[in-house]
Amino acid sequence: MSEFIDMKGGFKMEGFTYVDIFATKGIEYMLVISGLLSFAFFWRFLRRPAVAIYREAENFVSAIGDWFRLPTEGIYFHQGHSWAAPEGGEIVRVGMDDFAQKLLGKIDAIKLPQVGSEVAQGEKGWSLLVDSKSIDMLSPVDGKIVEINEGLLRSPESIGKDPYGESWLMKVQAPKISANLKNLLSGGLARKWMEGVRDNLLARMNYNLGAVSQDGGVPVDGIARNLDRERWDEIAKEFFLIS
Repeated sequence: MSEFIDMKGGFKMEGFTYVDIFATKGIEYMLVISGLLSFAFFWRFLRRPAVAIYREAENFVSAIGDWFRLPTEGIYFHQGHSWAAPEGGEIVRVGMDDFAQKLLGKIDAIKLPQVGSEVAQGEKGWSLLVDSKSIDMLSPVDGKIVEINEGLLRSPESIGKDPYGESWLMKVQAPKISANLKNLLSGGLARKWMEGVRDNLLARMNYNLGAVSQDGGVPVDGIARNLDRERWDEIAKEFFLIS
């Protein structure tokens, strides 16, 4: 019986052919590895947009935390985004917080009560005119208005420059100041509350970040209008606790 070796990898005998299993397995391994590499490539391709969106959102969350200013001392916050700063005795300086200004953007006019008028904690304190729409804000304290910021009335657009300093709105004589302050937030409690406000805003955005952030991830001022141009005032009222 004659036999010979086939140079193509087969071992032949008369009537039989033996295949080199090592050569065959090598081809199979190469096909499997090639398939895995192809899968990995396409998986990275498909996953890339999701990763990019996640990273953009992550950067935006970090940026929005630094986007609005929140003083740690001397300021007491109402959850309608107004604030009160005791100045000694019964006199309290009152204003709107930085988040409110950033939410609304450019303010066209501010309507304050007259000196001598009474305000009540949790009730309408003043109104803002933005894009021909009136937005009410709540007073953080009870009392009688003894002074209003005339300069701010003349230049309402400057309210965002120093919201807790020169951009105060009015001064109130508040005989119930001790009781009023117990209903307001300061320090760590104010920061935790503002973090909740941030999370609420992010949930409303639904990561539609292109419309609400500038280059570098910093949110744009007037963010309510960028979220919903038709009903932005309703969004503002929700945050300001106005029914």
